[in-house]
Amino acid sequence: MVVQRLAIRPGLSFGLQDRSELMTYPLCYLSAADALQRFADGSLSPAELMRAVIERAEEVEPVVNALCLTDFDAALRKAEQAEKRYRDGTARPLEGLPVAIKDESDIAGCPNTNGSLLLKDNVATKTDPVPQRLLDAGAIAHARTTTPEFSMAFFCWSRLWGITRNPWNPAISPGGSSGGSGAALACGTTTLATGSDIGGSIRVPASLNGIVGYKPPYGRVPQTSPWNLDTYCHEGSMARSVRDCILMQNVIAGPHPEDIATLNPKLELPLAYDDIKGMRLAVSPNLGFFDVADDVAAVLSSATQRLSELGAVVETIELAWDRRCQHAAVTHFDYLSGQIFKRDYGDLATRDLLTPYIRKFIEHCDSTTADDIIAAREYSGEMYAELARVFRRYDALLCPTVATTKIAADYGMTAALETDSSIDSQLNLYMTYPFNTLSRCPVLAVPCGAGRNGVPIGLQIVAPPYDDPTVFRVGVALEAAFPPLHASGTLPDPASWIQSAD
Repeated sequence: MVVQRLAIRPGLSFGLQDRSELMTYPLCYLSAADALQRFADGSLSPAELMRAVIERAEEVEPVVNALCLTDFDAALRKAEQAEKRYRDGTARPLEGLPVAIKDESDIAGCPNTNGSLLLKDNVATKTDPVPQRLLDAGAIAHARTTTPEFSMAFFCWSRLWGITRNPWNPAISPGGSSGGSGAALACGTTTLATGSDIGGSIRVPASLNGIVGYKPPYGRVPQTSPWNLDTYCHEGSMARSVRDCILMQNVIAGPHPEDIATLNPKLELPLAYDDIKGMRLAVSPNLGFFDVADDVAAVLSSATQRLSELGAVVETIELAWDRRCQHAAVTHFDYLSGQIFKRDYGDLATRDLLTPYIRKFIEHCDSTTADDIIAAREYSGEMYAELARVFRRYDALLCPTVATTKIAADYGMTAALETDSSIDSQLNLYMTYPFNTLSRCPVLAVPCGAGRNGVPIGLQIVAPPYDDPTVFRVGVALEAAFPPLHASGTLPDPASWIQSAD
C-alpha cells in the first residue's frame, strides 16, 4: 500500500529547532495542531486525513490489533460534514480530527465491552463526559481501542479481543491498560486517543509506544460514579506531541455538573512556554526501590545531560521510598476494585468467562483487612512528606516510566505465566503507580529514546500538586531535545518489524 505523504515543517508539530526545511511526511501521522491549521486554510480536508488514517489501519491492524471496533463509513460521512463547517465558519475546536476512544467509555448507542466476554453484547445508553466533550468539540470517533479486561492490567490482551502488540516490536506489549490507544497513535491509525489511568494506564502505553500521555491531577477531568470518587482514577489525553496533548486536555478538562470531584474553575493550559533555563529539576533514577534496566537508565542519563545543557539545574537525588509504596497500591486496588468486581462479576456461573487477572482480584480482595487499609493510608502520607521535601528545593521531578522494554505481548496469558501477571508482579516493572497514590500531582510522560529491542522509552515529569503548567514546560523542552521516533516521518513497517524481544 502506498502511504499518502505531504510536505510539512516538522517544527510546527514537535517544537524542533529547525522549522524551515520542508519534509515529506506521512499524512496519517499529521499532528492535530497541523491538521487543524490545514483544515482552516483549506490546504487539507478532514476527509483526506480520515481516509489516510483508515488506509493505515487496514494495513497494520492485522498485526497490531489496536482497534477493536470501527465505524469508518460513518466517520467519513462526518469528516465530509466537518469540511462544510470549515467553509461556513462554524468549525469547532477539534473539528474533523480522528479520535480513538478507549473501549471503556460509554457512547450512547455504541458497543462498550470493557474488553470482557461478559459485556460483549453491551450497548451504552449514555455518553460519558470525556467522549461527550470531544464529540461536542467536533472530533470524530472513528474507532474504539483495545484494553485488558476492565482496564486492570499493564499489558493489553483479553479473552474478547486477543493480543494487542507493540508497533515497534510486535513481540513486546504496548502496555496497558490504554494499550490500544497508545499503539494506534504510534501506528498512525488515529490523531488523538483517550486513556484512563488508575495505576499508570496512560503513561505506561505512552512510554512503550513512543507517544505523549498525561495523567492530570485528581479532579481536573470529569469521570462517572463511582470511579470519580476514587482518587487513584484519572481520565487524560494521549497524543503524538506535547502540543496535541494540550489541545485535547483543554477540551476535556473542567468542572462537570455530574461530578462533584471536578475542580472549578477550569484550568486552560497555554500552548507556548518559557524555556527551562534556571529551572531546578530533581532526577530519581529508581524512585528508591525499582530495578531499572541499563538501556532505560541510559536514556534517563542522556536526558539529564541535555536538560543541563539547556540551562536547567539538574541534580540526581535519593528518594526515601520503599516497597511499602507497592503494598499501599495493592491494598487500594484490592479493597476497592476487587470488591467491585466481586460484587458485579463474582458469581461462579460467570467466573469462567473472566481473564485470570480479574479472577485474581476477586479471589484475593477479601484478604485485605482494615489494618492494611489504615497502614496504606499512613504510608501514603509518608510518601508525600518525602516528595514535598523534594518540591521545596526543585520545580519538578524526573524519573523513568517503565523499568524495562522487555515485556512480552502475551505476558501472563498462558497458564505457566499466570502467577507472573499478578498485580504484585506487575508493579515491580511500572514506575507510575506512586503518583496515583499521590494523585494530586500532575504527571506527563514524554518519549526520550528507545531500547536495544527498538521499543521506545519514556520519562515521567512530576510537578507539585495541581501545577499542571510546569510539567508541560519541561515536556516541551524534552520533546524538542528528543523528538519522538515518528517525528522524522518514519512509520513502523510491518514487513520489517522486529520479531524478537531480545
